[in-house]
Amino acid sequence: MKNRTCLFLIVFALQSLPLLAKDYPASLFGIASDGVTMNTRSIQAAIDYINANGGGRLVFSVGRYLSGSLQVKSNVTLHLQEGAVLVGSTNPYDYDKKIFTAFIFAYDQTNVGITGQGVLEGRGREVAKNVVHLVHSGVIQDALRNDRPQEDKRPMLLNFRNCNNVTIRGVTIQNAASWVQTYDQCKNLVIDSITVNSKAFWNNDGIDIVDCEEVAVTNSFIDAADDGICLKSHDDKAFCNNIVIRNNTIRSSANAIKFGTASWGGFKNIRITNNRVFDTYRSAIALETVDGGFLENVVVDTLTAVNTGNAIFLRLGERAAGRKGRLQHIRISHVSVQIPATKPDAGYEYEGPVEDMPRNVSPVVIAGLPGQYIQDVVLTDIAIVSPGGGTPFFADVPLDRLDSVPEIPAKYPDFSMFKELPAWGIYIRHAKDLQFSHVTLTTEKKDHRLPIVLDDVHQSRFTAVTATPGVQNKIMQLYKSTGITTK
Repeated sequence: MKNRTCLFLIVFALQSLPLLAKDYPASLFGIASDGVTMNTRSIQAAIDYINANGGGRLVFSVGRYLSGSLQVKSNVTLHLQEGAVLVGSTNPYDYDKKIFTAFIFAYDQTNVGITGQGVLEGRGREVAKNVVHLVHSGVIQDALRNDRPQEDKRPMLLNFRNCNNVTIRGVTIQNAASWVQTYDQCKNLVIDSITVNSKAFWNNDGIDIVDCEEVAVTNSFIDAADDGICLKSHDDKAFCNNIVIRNNTIRSSANAIKFGTASWGGFKNIRITNNRVFDTYRSAIALETVDGGFLENVVVDTLTAVNTGNAIFLRLGERAAGRKGRLQHIRISHVSVQIPATKPDAGYEYEGPVEDMPRNVSPVVIAGLPGQYIQDVVLTDIAIVSPGGGTPFFADVPLDRLDSVPEIPAKYPDFSMFKELPAWGIYIRHAKDLQFSHVTLTTEKKDHRLPIVLDDVHQSRFTAVTATPGVQNKIMQLYKSTGITTK
């Protein structure tokens, strides 16, 4: 037994050599910290040298290090000490494009990371404006939309693809010109204790995780002009699997935690626990599959959201004809959400579009498709406070005219896609096998709409569901057999 233990320790030590490999100070490679010298070639030479000599950390001490695109290679970690800032160039031609344009790439690598207490600074406002100028000058060809270049023309900060054993820990990542960081088909990915501060330009998703496996996003603060933490599936033969999103604080001018706007493969075995959301324009949690992929085995436990436009949005769509997908086996519990009457992200540099705001809020929206039900969804211990105040001038949809709510299966999914809905609390359509228990819905003002509207909902149970303030006595009779009560 003793010999076995020794053998295990030797094997473990050998496997851990890249983690124990030496540190290389940036200055050793002539990398300047003055914020003016362009260091792209010297930093890349340092990465290549460390990769070729057993691995290790390239350590940046206090200073500003200017660079264009870098390619991180196996067994190399960029370590930014406190006070170190790795600064992206403002010249669009200093950035490479692979599938996307990015500041730091890692493709097909193993044991790579970015760690420390320093900063990755993208200067996205300046870069994006320079791209726009080049488009107007005819130098870059791009179909501008509202003077916004396509996403792949603007550099994100991190683009890691098909990598194994990735660690992003401690650093501040800020001011991207496009998505902040995208991890595509990576395995064993740890994102821990980072700060994302990116409201520099459009499409500033805080973290995008695409078809990855074995992922933990923990203990982080994310303030983003687009979705905070966003899971996607671009490949119909791949899917996001075994992902933990725990103990994060998120603000977004779109959705806090969302997956499914790109949903070709799917999402499975996701745990979202102990997260906090504030000042977020759209949904605190949005689970969507609209491109034919599957979404199943998702647990959301302990979520608190204040000043947020929508609590829970579940959506099955059909953006590609014939690809309806499935959404099932969802468990959501211990959720507390406060929804304001006014715009939650008002005053931020990049706000969600005013035209997308419904005038009458519906905090929980679950919408499947005719013949393709959302199923096996359990909501327990949910408390939602919303503004109420709905008037019959908007959302006047009586129960005999529920068909007037559009199906719009091909539309981009968001809780506001249906505009005015006939329920001030929960609206559910095309679903079955639902269980709601210990759900409390409260409005600050009375609302002319029903608290809960179910349309084409089957084999479902509502226990200890309370809606306050109440509605007319004749409406209360509709809920007698459902477990829903009003006060």
